[in-house]
Amino acid sequence: MAAPNVVNVTSILGSTDVQSIGTSASAITTCASNKVYKINSLVVSNVDGTNDADVSVDLFRSSTAYYIARTITVPADATLVVISKDMGIYLEEGDALRCLASAAGDLQAICSYEIIDDA
Repeated sequence: MAAPNVVNVTSILGSTDVQSIGTSASAITTCASNKVYKINSLVVSNVDGTNDADVSVDLFRSSTAYYIARTITVPADATLVVISKDMGIYLEEGDALRCLASAAGDLQAICSYEIIDDA
C-alpha cells in the first residue's frame, strides 16, 4: 500500500465520476491501488424542483467516515460546491469519497479528479 511520489510522477490523468445520491452512503469514487487521487471538485445539485434535500459527504478510510460536509441543505433547483480546486483533497489507496442524501432521487453529484501514478 504505497502512495506514489507526487513530485516524481509518470502520469496524471483527468477523470470525472457522476452519481445519483441515495439514502445510504455510497462511494462516488474509490482510490485504486498504487495511485493517489487529487480531488479537484465535488458539486452536488438538487434536481427536485420543489423540495430541499440534505447531503453529507465523507472521506471513508479504514472503515471510518471523516465528514467533509454533514447534513447540509441543498435547496430545490440549487447547487452546492462541497470541494473546490482551492481546497482540493487527496485520496490515498483504498480511500473512498462517499455521498449520502436525505431523500433518494433528489440529489446528483459530479466529482472531478486527477489520477496520479509513478509507475
